[in-house]
Amino acid sequence: MTTRIVTIAEGSRLTRSVAIGTHSLTADEPEPFSDNAGPTPGELLLASLGSCTSMAVRALADRHDWPLERIDVAVRFGKQGEIVKNIGLTGDLDPAQREQLLAAAGRCPIHRLLTREAVIVTVPALLAEPDAAQV
Repeated sequence: MTTRIVTIAEGSRLTRSVAIGTHSLTADEPEPFSDNAGPTPGELLLASLGSCTSMAVRALADRHDWPLERIDVAVRFGKQGEIVKNIGLTGDLDPAQREQLLAAAGRCPIHRLLTREAVIVTVPALLAEPDAAQV
């Protein structure tokens, strides 16, 4: 999986500005914790999974020229913290095509990343502070 570097800058309260290449978005927490200026980090994770799922299903249908008219994906956290992903497929698909499309939904890169043990390495970044003598 190739990706651009994602950078996060602090805003007011818990609001964060997220930059991904030339794209930008906002992450935040709802009131009263913060300003509700954007989706929460958990919602962004769910959006990533849902988007990846939809793209994987569409790519398979297009590759085989199957009559998939529409894909609807809804993703949420369940009561036990599990991720629940509902997928609706619209089109004149036969049962075998539906089965293969739903299987593809579980093979998108984000789904695979979330269902295996991911290794996260935290590297402290030392930021250079301006030298008071040079100011």
